[in-house]
Amino acid sequence: MKQFINKILGKKLTGKLRLIKESCNAQLVHTCSKTRFLSSLYYFAFNSSFKRENQSVLHGKHLYKESLTQVGRSSALLRRNIHRLEKGLIMRPRREIFAKDYILETVEQFERCVALNTIERNEMEWANDVLTEYFDSIIINGEKSVEKAYHIFSKASSVYLERDRSLSKDFKFIPYSRESSLQSNISYEELKKLFLQRRSVRWFDQDKKVEAQSLMDAIELASLAPSACNRQPFKFYFTVDQNKAREIAKIPMGTAGFADNIVALIVIVGDLSYYPYERDRHVIYIDASLAAMQLMLALETLGLSSCPVNWPDIESFEVKMEKKLGLTKNLRPIILLPVGYADLTGLIPSSSKKSSSELAVQI
Repeated sequence: MKQFINKILGKKLTGKLRLIKESCNAQLVHTCSKTRFLSSLYYFAFNSSFKRENQSVLHGKHLYKESLTQVGRSSALLRRNIHRLEKGLIMRPRREIFAKDYILETVEQFERCVALNTIERNEMEWANDVLTEYFDSIIINGEKSVEKAYHIFSKASSVYLERDRSLSKDFKFIPYSRESSLQSNISYEELKKLFLQRRSVRWFDQDKKVEAQSLMDAIELASLAPSACNRQPFKFYFTVDQNKAREIAKIPMGTAGFADNIVALIVIVGDLSYYPYERDRHVIYIDASLAAMQLMLALETLGLSSCPVNWPDIESFEVKMEKKLGLTKNLRPIILLPVGYADLTGLIPSSSKKSSSELAVQI
């Protein structure tokens, strides 16, 4: 279409019209940025950039509501509330009773998850252990909603434990003291070496195949990254098929010039169905980024290099990625990560970083 317009109007006139359009838009931006109402009007009438995000957030809210009864391998509500209980258990001083406003919905969801028997084992063990610790730690003292929750949990937990008798284990998924946590021997200097070793590598050894298990091992370590309320609202879509990796990697703009050198690829995708409120729509980017950094460092320890590629929110790219990965509207691509064994003769940008004195602001 652009080529047709250029041909009809000529490059000179087209250039002038473009300048006029940019000038008008700049004025609109200046005016509409002054109030929230005008800002909303601008994005409603003059700019459609947020339409996909708006639909994604709403579709996520819809799926969250559905997930309360149609539980899959994970329950967003259960994960969030169990984490909230853990935070209550570690408080100083710990209150005699807490979580009165959400304990009933928590155990009702636990009961539902036990009945459906679809939740991943680790999640159910964690929920059962924390709920047991909660009821062992509080003083119900006539609180009817908490008493009701206790009876519901007792029955559901008995069903769960009876069904999974193999759950006998030497530890419980409950809060523990810092002094008993696992300690590494990694020094500041050794960690710094790993950080400096991790660079954005774009040239990969074409003779060395990346094994799927290596990516799974790295993803296992990435899953240990911190996550708001431990919801972990993301998935790692990956392929070790060179043709698939290159085809998908060519969708965004950030791989121009080296896409045909990629041998494996991970696409980190955020899931908005973990959130019932718009206020949390950005958490998928925060949590996925935390996991992505651990993923890249984990890859380095396995001898694999990577290069994080920005995902631009451009509708035509979104449509292509949606089709390639089979994404529903609540799923948003966040980062593409080409992976492979580095071509040792390939060059790497030095990318001098800002100093800590430039970045740090003491308050």
